[in-house]
Amino acid sequence: MIGLYRLLTRWWSAFALAASLALLGAAHAFERFGGLAPCNLCLKQREVYWGAVAVALIATLWAVISRASRGTPRVASFLLFAIFATGMITAGFHAGGEMQLWVLPAACSGGGGEIDLEALAALALGTGEAPRPVMCDAVTWRFAGLSMAGWNTLISGGMALFSLLAAKRPKDARAPRS
Repeated sequence: MIGLYRLLTRWWSAFALAASLALLGAAHAFERFGGLAPCNLCLKQREVYWGAVAVALIATLWAVISRASRGTPRVASFLLFAIFATGMITAGFHAGGEMQLWVLPAACSGGGGEIDLEALAALALGTGEAPRPVMCDAVTWRFAGLSMAGWNTLISGGMALFSLLAAKRPKDARAPRS
């Protein structure tokens, strides 16, 4: 168990990169193949993961170029903590709005789907239907009682915790043994 902890904390940026890309891939797969259009808050949650991809990619490349003599740089782990904590807050706000714990902003409607020029032309000519915006407080998918935003809250929180553990790891995990 200690060996797994050392591996995770030493190479946390690579694990965070893989997890962030997997979560982005899953979100896009739900949209593309599942037909679940994202709302504005869903898109904001994706932006957080794109930020994590950028930081984790740079940190992983740095670790590889420096031959991982010290593993993931601590600064990168702290940045990943801040990014994932932001994602947890954003997803938690979204999940709370879905559960009617608070009112979401009025601007939180309408998703960013693909633009269909034929549908826009039909709408302009009066022969087509107006597209219905995706509302942030409407739950379109649940698993084990949690919406996607609820699961994202848990996942982002776990990733933030692991990022903090990687940043605060003991010195023996940071330096190679001679």
